[in-house]
Amino acid sequence: MRLFVALSIPDAVAQSLLLLQGGVPGARWQGREQLHLTLRFIGEVDGHDGRAIEDALAGIDAPAFEVQFHGVGQFGNKQPHTLWAAARRNDLLEHLQRKVDNAIRRIGQPQDAHKFRPHVTLARLRHPEIEKMRLWLTDHALYTSQSFEVDAFCLYSSKLTSDGSIYRVEQDYPLRGFNGQADD
Repeated sequence: MRLFVALSIPDAVAQSLLLLQGGVPGARWQGREQLHLTLRFIGEVDGHDGRAIEDALAGIDAPAFEVQFHGVGQFGNKQPHTLWAAARRNDLLEHLQRKVDNAIRRIGQPQDAHKFRPHVTLARLRHPEIEKMRLWLTDHALYTSQSFEVDAFCLYSSKLTSDGSIYRVEQDYPLRGFNGQADD
């Protein structure tokens, strides 16, 4: 099973993200069901490790918080491969991400190779028209979503297909009631 931990995106915010899509030849835009904010990619695990991950995540105690997306960007400078919308800097989001990462590493999973950059992937790119992509980045640079409360995080499974990945929520984990502060 291929796993990752992420935040789901509410429909109203997802709809605003979907409205950004288009105008970049070579982009494979993400569908509604693929929009999420990854906290930690885990990768392929067996059933035993999957259960240990579920148990480790169930032990996380963190407060609910709000998230807002602001601005867009790309990964891959010389060979762009991803377009995304960034999450505004948020101490409580980073607090949760560290707790998730520590829980996963404590049960023996390897360190995530990527630095945490909170974002939602909007498109995967294959030989994009660079000028059209730059124009898209400029046109959407000031994009801002409405804020939304995050009151849970999820363990997802991912199945790779020729049409892109299919994600399924395996388990969700509630956060403490919204109070706007981390207490540890």
